[in-house]
Amino acid sequence: MTSIPSNHSPSEAFSRAEAEVFEKSYTVTEFTQRLQTILEKALPACWIHGEISNFTEASSGHWYFNLKESQAQIRCVMFRFRQNGSTVRPSNGMAVRLRGSLSYYAPNGTCQILVDNLRPAGLGALFEAFNLLKQQYAAAGLFDPERKRALPVMPRRVGVLTSPVGAAWRDVLTTLQRRAPQVSLILYPIPVQGEGAAQQIAARLLEAGARAECEVLILCRGGGSMEDLWAFNEAPVVEALVACPLPVITGIGHETDFTLADFVADQRAPTPTP
Repeated sequence: MTSIPSNHSPSEAFSRAEAEVFEKSYTVTEFTQRLQTILEKALPACWIHGEISNFTEASSGHWYFNLKESQAQIRCVMFRFRQNGSTVRPSNGMAVRLRGSLSYYAPNGTCQILVDNLRPAGLGALFEAFNLLKQQYAAAGLFDPERKRALPVMPRRVGVLTSPVGAAWRDVLTTLQRRAPQVSLILYPIPVQGEGAAQQIAARLLEAGARAECEVLILCRGGGSMEDLWAFNEAPVVEALVACPLPVITGIGHETDFTLADFVADQRAPTPTP
């Protein structure tokens, strides 16, 4: 403990200590900058689920809302350029899962989530989103038979887009070796589910089409839940199927499974074995 010199009163010494602390204090800007750095580094991008409230759409097209549950809530913003990957349009009371990163907004001293992905929460919401997207793509003519390309009668080289460690790849290999051993296969590895899978599938489809090493492509994966298959409902995959210069056959999930990729593809196989 620091002793107080006898020639100074306790109040004088305390005032000097306060003055020393005061000289080292932060400005508001400095403090909020430090706070922003600490918060944003400590909380990287993650998935959060909750219920939407106080939703508004600004004239700029940006979406603003709160994500809440019974004991807590946090402000969120989804900028217009991030909305293309969203499978739902927010509405009050909707249960959602969102991916975003924390941002501290210094001008009004608040934290908010910068949302880059927004999905319905729960299987019922997924069906709702699926039907909405199906209606949109059908209205745009993406399912029309006239748009689809004819398959080659006797292809010599077939490209397969699937996971190299999945059952679908082994199924295609053994089936074609038995039915058409003269056909050579080229594997284009893709992830078949998970974060970012749709973008990678789309990129590989366009790459395979541009390389033109094959006469036809097969896009396939094994069975799974609706959430597991969701990448094949997303806009990047649908748009890549339309833009791909080669005809594409899909074999996604089991016979009773349907994805939007199946409706857009040039032909659908009823099982993962085209």
